Amino acid sequence: MLTDTALADLRALFGDRVSVAGPVLAEHGQSESLVTAGLPDAVVFPSSTDEVAAFARWSTQHRVPLIGWGAGTSLKGHALALHGGVVVDFRHMASVIELRAEDRLVRVQPGITREALNHELRTTGLMFPVDPGANATLGGMAATRASGTTAVRYGTMRDNVRGLTVVLADGRVIQTGTGAPKSSAGYDLTALFVGSEGTLGLITELTLRLHGQPEAVATAVATFGTVSAAVDCVIATMQMGLSPARIEFLDTDTVAACNAFSGLALPLAPQLLVEFHGHSEALAEDLRRFHDIAMSHGAKDLQSADKPEDRTRLWAARHAAYRAILASRPGAKAVVTDVCVPISALAEAVEDTRADIAASGIRGPILGHVGDGNFHAILLVDPADAGEVATAKALAARMAERALRLGGTITGEHGVGFGKLGLMPAEHGAALGVMAALKHALDPLGLMNPGKVLPGQP
Repeated sequence: MLTDTALADLRALFGDRVSVAGPVLAEHGQSESLVTAGLPDAVVFPSSTDEVAAFARWSTQHRVPLIGWGAGTSLKGHALALHGGVVVDFRHMASVIELRAEDRLVRVQPGITREALNHELRTTGLMFPVDPGANATLGGMAATRASGTTAVRYGTMRDNVRGLTVVLADGRVIQTGTGAPKSSAGYDLTALFVGSEGTLGLITELTLRLHGQPEAVATAVATFGTVSAAVDCVIATMQMGLSPARIEFLDTDTVAACNAFSGLALPLAPQLLVEFHGHSEALAEDLRRFHDIAMSHGAKDLQSADKPEDRTRLWAARHAAYRAILASRPGAKAVVTDVCVPISALAEAVEDTRADIAASGIRGPILGHVGDGNFHAILLVDPADAGEVATAKALAARMAERALRLGGTITGEHGVGFGKLGLMPAEHGAALGVMAALKHALDPLGLMNPGKVLPGQP
């Protein structure tokens, strides 16, 4: 709990940009999934790096946890106040600071969303490609090392963040990275903070790598008789050297949910949604080669989405798949989990997961960014049914354990938060001690987003 003195000092810093109102606390105490926690003690809305630094010094003085907040779209409780404290909402820090088009770089504040940035870039011939589906803030995307549908071609946030401004727990402000394409000078602190989930510092500026807007785009939808045929087609596509911008898998349950929710008319069968970016002539060849690969793996049908409005509608439906799946069981909540495996192990991982879900009695549609071995299960449960919730959580744990056995990771993009804390030792072993030492060095009081990423932290 905040003491009266601490709250008075906080209001001296931020005035009416401190809120303890019930609706504001409730807004910052909810999650997109079944992961839940208590409410924060207060929410602040800073407008500059200097204000964030002053807030960090206040946090240290009063021993109050601080938790960063972007758009609240995370799925593993990253931004929830496990131990009370104050949430730092970056909505007032949402500007483009500097565009360096000739270097394909842009410097932004953390509260700007990916869609807002691309709207600002629309006349420049450039774009920021990382697309997790949700219209997340770029600060949150960096903090969770987000990726998404386009990672198979353009990479994840790890590949597209060139530098950061970070406020440390004691209020120090540091800059990481440079505008140069590469550097051999010292430790890669940018990489350290990207994916740290706010446990090492608060990101207040980002320098991002931009890409050229594609001259042409081609999208195709392939229908398969079985999940294994669709997944084998993905593996062959990547091994043959094709470079899709997106290659998404939807199982039959996901297709049915998307049809009902978004008004599509896809066949009720496993689907691959594929998109290529490039020059018109090259795209025709890419589509021809993909057609041949798909047909050789038993594709029943392959259709092109030639009109821009058809492509937009198709990808909007894919991005709405989570909401569509939730709507397929009214009143349900979701235990949402993802894993990532080497592409050679993808078919085994997906098939074994499907069999495990089918045997459990839980409804669990599968979809994912399978071009880089990443897929998701949306396990639908009645939140009031403890048996269903326990079954779903056990399924999610086995899914992660299976990924580790196959040489993969417990999460490809959702992150750890506190939802996957218990699985971290199995993936990292003794390396967790190194992570804990870094955490202690940068946050000795344990005030930065406590209870996330590292199990056993005070």
